[in-house]
Amino acid sequence: MTSLHIQTALLAHPQLSVALGKQIWLKMENTQPSGSFKLRGIGLLCQRAVASGATQLVCPSGGNAGFAAAFAGAALGVRTTVVVPETTSAAVIKRIRAIGAEVVVHGSAWHEANQAALQMCEQAGVIYIPPFDHPDIWDGNATLIDEAAAQARVLGVDFDVVICAVGGGGLMSGILQGMHRNGMKQVPLIAVETEGAASLHAAVGAGELVSLPAVTSIATSLNATRVAAAAFNWTRQHTVLSVKISDAQAVAACLSFADDMRTLVEPACGAALAVAYQRLPALEKFKRPLIVVCGGIGVSLETLASWKTQFSL
Repeated sequence: MTSLHIQTALLAHPQLSVALGKQIWLKMENTQPSGSFKLRGIGLLCQRAVASGATQLVCPSGGNAGFAAAFAGAALGVRTTVVVPETTSAAVIKRIRAIGAEVVVHGSAWHEANQAALQMCEQAGVIYIPPFDHPDIWDGNATLIDEAAAQARVLGVDFDVVICAVGGGGLMSGILQGMHRNGMKQVPLIAVETEGAASLHAAVGAGELVSLPAVTSIATSLNATRVAAAAFNWTRQHTVLSVKISDAQAVAACLSFADDMRTLVEPACGAALAVAYQRLPALEKFKRPLIVVCGGIGVSLETLASWKTQFSL
């Protein structure tokens, strides 16, 4: 089965490396054809579903998962429906429709869109594509670490920490799965969330899964009110440092990254980058971090400028 995702570059971040006195490495998932890492896991799930007889894919997501499902459906030649809540921007809806998917707008929040998606999947051949909570998604996302580990061996690099943003936990679960199958069981993971979307941080603090009353962060790609059980369970099997930052810190990192690397990323991605840009204490003892640049389609020059104004940066 040929993968829908591509191999992405492992790049050094020269400015941050000098400023911090560390070797800062970037896994550039923003360069995936779908604009984010989501194509790894969502793509594999869609491929396996179609191979098992699916004739239509339905994904409840007003963001990167929906766009990845639309991309996968087009590549696989099957009808794809993306169900989005009313809060989804017109620009994102336009981008999803532009690659051939049907977009259904339903409900004021994701859980209502999700219910509508589940109802559509009661018909034969119509398969539900969740945004993050599925073993096939974690399998696909784990390939990110397979690649990074192979690239690091060629470069003679030995990562001593991995940094990723956390929304629903699909990326985190895949990364940890990949780390464990690539001899990185002892390498800690820094899991970063923004205030107002920190369901993993709340769960770690409570010692059990917690549902947030609402997501209030501008990092809408991190908009899961409850992290996947698999992601929380990983915190009991692996050293996971849960870090929470502000929206302003995430946006500041996006702006700095645009200047340094000439690349636009969402605040959800800026959350991971902020650990280095903001010199957070969690990074202090590490010398060779790998930052997963998860990407995202919900950013433009216009939105980046508006966030800069909003936070007086």
